[in-house]
Amino acid sequence: MKAVRLHDALDLRVEEIERPGPPPAGSVTIDVRAAGICGSDLHNFRTGQWISRRPSTAGHEFCGRISAIGDGVEGLVVGDLVAADSRFYCGECDACRSGRTNVCEHLGFVGEVCDGGFAEQTQLPARLVRKHDPSLDPTIAAMAEPLAVALHAIRRLNPRSGEAVILIGCGTIGGLCGLLLSRLHNGKLLFADVNLDRAEMVAGICGGSAIPLDKSKARVLLNDVRLRYAIDATGSTKAIEQGIEILDGGGAIALVGISHGKIELDPNILVEREIALIGCHAFETELADAIALLPDLQSSLLEFIDTLTSLDDVPEAYRQLNEGRASRLKTIIRIAD
Repeated sequence: MKAVRLHDALDLRVEEIERPGPPPAGSVTIDVRAAGICGSDLHNFRTGQWISRRPSTAGHEFCGRISAIGDGVEGLVVGDLVAADSRFYCGECDACRSGRTNVCEHLGFVGEVCDGGFAEQTQLPARLVRKHDPSLDPTIAAMAEPLAVALHAIRRLNPRSGEAVILIGCGTIGGLCGLLLSRLHNGKLLFADVNLDRAEMVAGICGGSAIPLDKSKARVLLNDVRLRYAIDATGSTKAIEQGIEILDGGGAIALVGISHGKIELDPNILVEREIALIGCHAFETELADAIALLPDLQSSLLEFIDTLTSLDDVPEAYRQLNEGRASRLKTIIRIAD
């Protein structure tokens, strides 16, 4: 079968490999229908930071149809349509036992510690698959995982009813956060991105306004109403610093991007203005809720997606995405129906 495998940093190959054998106890075989390229996939390709096995089939945002079931699996049958949970957690450490599987002491991710979804078939522990509405387009079902990340971020931020929120960075997660807030929150939404056209596109889909990351311009747009909540989905240390600066006192900024470098931060800013700095890592229990939201969000999500029709196109897609030449917020490969 065909698979896209990461051999090392900057070494991604489309290869013919053997199909998986019968699934071991507790696991299922999945015929992959669609898979999305994530920013963390690109980061791992560029840096090799999370390469723990060579080669490994990449891809942790995917959906498919169960084609075989291992011993001891309950609640799933051959033919079920499922979305994948990206978090390969141990289930035994103190964090997992407390329900915080996203900060498992031994946490890894599908596509790194085990083969992922950039293949015609893959296998996962049954605990890492969730059934979805059979009517969903596969490209939408493959959005379940990043939607869960976005849902976790806005729940961590927990903005007060009626208050404005600024989304810094209009890539996949920033856009999904905005889309969820447009449905789940009743305050004004502002969108800031170095690519103004992209910010305006996302703002149009989500019913918000695109602005520069500038406090005075935000105040004018909000008629001098206070801006106390932000989500940074860039990971840029400069953007995070600007995000803290743009906020009025008594709010919070949630960080959900992958960062490089360190922030020059005076802690007194957080103390004197009572601004909370909130880290958001993957998701906890949000995957099931995200899957339930997909049917209602389907038409809007389709506006975010650029679709590839072959695994052969993945290396070129990586190159274009790394060069910032994506036309949409999410690139998804349709693999099978």
